[in-house]
Amino acid sequence: MELRQHRGGRQPHQEDQAAAGKAEHHCVVIDTDAKRKLSRRVANDETALFQLISDVLELSDGEPVTWAIDLNAGGAALMIALLTDNGQRVLYIPGRTVHHASGSYRGDGKTDAKDAFVIADQARMRRDLQEVHRGDDIAVDLRILTSRRLDLAADRTRAINRLRAQMLEYFPALERAFDYKTSKASLVLLTGYQTPAALRRIGKNRLATWLKNRKVRNSQLVAATAVQAAEAQHTAVAGEKLAAAVVAKLAREVMALDEEIAETDALIEGRFRDHPHAEVILSMPGLGPVLGAEFTAHTGGDMSVFGSSDRLAGVAGLAPVPKDSGRISGNMRRPRRYCRRLLRVFYMSSMVAARCCPTSKAFYDRKRAEGKAHRQAIIALARRRLNVLWALIRDGRTFEITAPPSPVALG
Repeated sequence: MELRQHRGGRQPHQEDQAAAGKAEHHCVVIDTDAKRKLSRRVANDETALFQLISDVLELSDGEPVTWAIDLNAGGAALMIALLTDNGQRVLYIPGRTVHHASGSYRGDGKTDAKDAFVIADQARMRRDLQEVHRGDDIAVDLRILTSRRLDLAADRTRAINRLRAQMLEYFPALERAFDYKTSKASLVLLTGYQTPAALRRIGKNRLATWLKNRKVRNSQLVAATAVQAAEAQHTAVAGEKLAAAVVAKLAREVMALDEEIAETDALIEGRFRDHPHAEVILSMPGLGPVLGAEFTAHTGGDMSVFGSSDRLAGVAGLAPVPKDSGRISGNMRRPRRYCRRLLRVFYMSSMVAARCCPTSKAFYDRKRAEGKAHRQAIIALARRRLNVLWALIRDGRTFEITAPPSPVALG
């Protein structure tokens, strides 16, 4: 008798809304005829999970057991580690799939037990589910570091947007004067001077000296730009004093985030270069340490898990799926289920490669000549580069740039 078991819980509608830090899981065991053998709520604790595994294996009477799970990280990490360390086969079924499948089962209600049964039954019937592997330590570390970097970048963007919105309320001329996303000098300026009156009082020369003492490049130009903005506004808006204090605090916050991002980048690069595929990945034009680390993190560092480049392309959202109906055929669209982080890796690296790599540029230009829009040409290039990267990792070779053949004129 073959048993299929699911460690379930309340399922999110989106794959990226994993319920991290769950205190309990729900387990349902069914046989090949979908007959329920066990239904139990279990604490997310090593002792309790070991007992659950022992009970399920005992219930199977020595027959193979397949475990299906609806999360592949977060609160499920301990369960996955216990199962894989004990040689158990674990399948992953995304939360979106569970959500859509639930509608075909009896009853409108939603409980942990029902969700667990749905996924166990889906694992019983389906043959297209991805097997979960624990992944190597470097890939796990890189997933943690790259996720942290993504959070820091999002925090930085929010802080800059809030800073600009606040400045727009009381000092629009200075808000327009600098690009606060790229100009560190403007952030240093705002830590000391945020109002028109304060900038006029210090004047261009003294402000330039103040900036130079804080190691700001082009201090004369920055000072002149800031004072010019101050001369354009002599009206003090209500709430200016408090708004200026908020702007100074936000500027310091952005600078602190920049430092933490730089430190995280150094950690990412150091850990990524320890991976056996690092040299191959970095040889691809457009793939630097951060994007290479994201690729490793979200593939687990093991290409054999995917089986083929086509499978990897499907996971990355670079393999279109048909959306045909009636007389309409050949209507290809991007799949709804794919790893957006992997798609970002290939899309961003292809944007760079289309400018700096002769081979990629020639492919991109050919697609544009065929009538493809810029975005379509980049997606096509990304798929092509995925195939190349797959082959390089498989063969253990590095990428070699070769110039495209020159056209030959025949007379």
